[in-house]
Amino acid sequence: MNERNEHIYGVACTFRKPADVFHAAEKVRDAGWTRWDVHTPFPIHGMDQAMGLPRSKVPRLTLLGGVTGFITGCLLTWYMNSYDYPLIVGGKPFWSPIFPFPVLYECTILFAAFGTFFGQFILNRLPHHHHPLFELPNFARVSDDTFMVVLEAHDPKFHVDDSRNFLQSLGGQEITVIRD
Repeated sequence: MNERNEHIYGVACTFRKPADVFHAAEKVRDAGWTRWDVHTPFPIHGMDQAMGLPRSKVPRLTLLGGVTGFITGCLLTWYMNSYDYPLIVGGKPFWSPIFPFPVLYECTILFAAFGTFFGQFILNRLPHHHHPLFELPNFARVSDDTFMVVLEAHDPKFHVDDSRNFLQSLGGQEITVIRD
């Protein structure tokens, strides 16, 4: 990022139709941009592929949390029934995988939920209390009927005039420079 762009977050433009922003996202991806985003009022099927985004890591964190919860539940019930408070009831063994099933199930679900929650929290870099896009007057319309593509100044291809011209060539309307 050069010195002229140091107080600029990026350049944004709006689109009126989902198909237009979808095709614009494909063209931005094909042009080699790496630091950019699309904001829409509702999910658009296939937008992740159009943007060239990799698959989310959250399902792996959910699985890791679930496996951790299952193992924790097994160790918890094994320790309590075999060492902490061993009782022989009706000739049953101190531990088997059958009788603590509710505990194992609940620990698995609880830890999987924690893995999902904290995975989202960390991977989305939350909390993010302020973002330069919040200052744009048109950004509020993105939650209603407008679609927006934002090219960030941290991208190596970024230059204010070239970015503006590129977004205009994609059919973007209301092109705005976003300042930090």
